[in-house]
Amino acid sequence: MHTLKLLKFQEGDFADYFSLVSNEKVMAQITEYAIPFEEAQFDFQKLLKRNEKHEHFGSYKIYDISINKFIGLGHLTLDEEDNKVAEIGYMINPVHWGKGYGGQIAKVLIEWAKKSELKTLKAIIDPDNIASRKILIKRGFISEKICEFDGLPGEILSKKL
Repeated sequence: MHTLKLLKFQEGDFADYFSLVSNEKVMAQITEYAIPFEEAQFDFQKLLKRNEKHEHFGSYKIYDISINKFIGLGHLTLDEEDNKVAEIGYMINPVHWGKGYGGQIAKVLIEWAKKSELKTLKAIIDPDNIASRKILIKRGFISEKICEFDGLPGEILSKKL
């Protein structure tokens, strides 16, 4: 079991954010391409604005404090049209893949969601991302549908809280 610390991303955290979104391995099953610097800066500013909107929702930098390392990003993002629904997701630096971080991050985000007014959690994954699918199914998510998002394959999974 890892000792995780989740803190909302702030202005000075762009380097950690960029280390994930500019990594082709991380982004292979998200956008299918590494995000260029300027686009990442724009996206990061949007992320910071979303983080300010809600105290308990947003994007978090994740550290394993037992090894004092940045592991990745986790998010709990409120649906703008239905405040009883939120999406969870995570990106993990490839050097930390296969070490149980994904399951632990999902567990923390689900626990946070249960303490809110949310009724449903959703996750959108690449249907080929078997590891993420296993993590979500193990935590009670069910597959709703497979469809396209911006021309890319996606699977929507949900969990009632």
